[in-house]
Amino acid sequence: MAARKVVIVTGGAKGIGFACARRFYEDGYRIVIADNDTEMGHAALDKLGADEDKAIFVSCDVSDKLSVHNLVAHCLSTFGQIDVLVNNAGIILKGGILGLSVKDFDQVMSVNLRGAFLVSREIAQYMVQTLEESDDRSGRQKCQFSIVNISSVNAVVAIADILAYEVSKGGLNQLTKAMALELAPYGIRVNGVGPGSIKTDMLAGVAENQDALDMIHSRTPLGRIAHPDEVASVVAFLASADASYITGECIYVDGGRLALNYVMAKKNKD
Repeated sequence: MAARKVVIVTGGAKGIGFACARRFYEDGYRIVIADNDTEMGHAALDKLGADEDKAIFVSCDVSDKLSVHNLVAHCLSTFGQIDVLVNNAGIILKGGILGLSVKDFDQVMSVNLRGAFLVSREIAQYMVQTLEESDDRSGRQKCQFSIVNISSVNAVVAIADILAYEVSKGGLNQLTKAMALELAPYGIRVNGVGPGSIKTDMLAGVAENQDALDMIHSRTPLGRIAHPDEVASVVAFLASADASYITGECIYVDGGRLALNYVMAKKNKD
């Protein structure tokens, strides 16, 4: 019987990351939840309800090269393989070009973009080495190695006061394409998922603010905020054999937002 596949989910302790971890566990994967919040990470494991031979938590700062190396080493020493990576770890700090500090800009870029680069590089090197050492010459075709990056609609459209977040997600889309091209000869697929408005901590205050809720509904043709599980379903699809001919793409889970052409409200004239 073939060993259960292994997935690493960064930022997997809550929100979209935890929804992905839970979906992959339900699909029969062994899970590595990587997060810099140790308390939340262990709580996520408890919620998952998995035995230690099926799921582990690893504390990891994705912006730190050594921490990323230790994450991969811990995963391999525990499960012996890595089949799928979900780059979900991300932060958002408010500020536009006139007020955003250099420190805050660097922090967002360090986690959202540098972090995805560091983790992807480490795991892609492992995947390529595994394929090159395989005795099965057809292994490249059979192997289902996959990397999925969690992007955002804000990689395409912009809001003035989350500049660093938007720049990091735009860069992540380009990272996705470049990695997909380089890794395609090995049969390793790299794709992205771009969520719109999702019920996570980033939108925690919206449910209690009717004006904010109305604004989100007005820009979302489906007229609602999505659940993290709806993003996780697309991530799971892209990691599966059903998506075996898809690479270098970003699928937007946005309720139709990017298809909508609308005008901003006019400012009141004094």
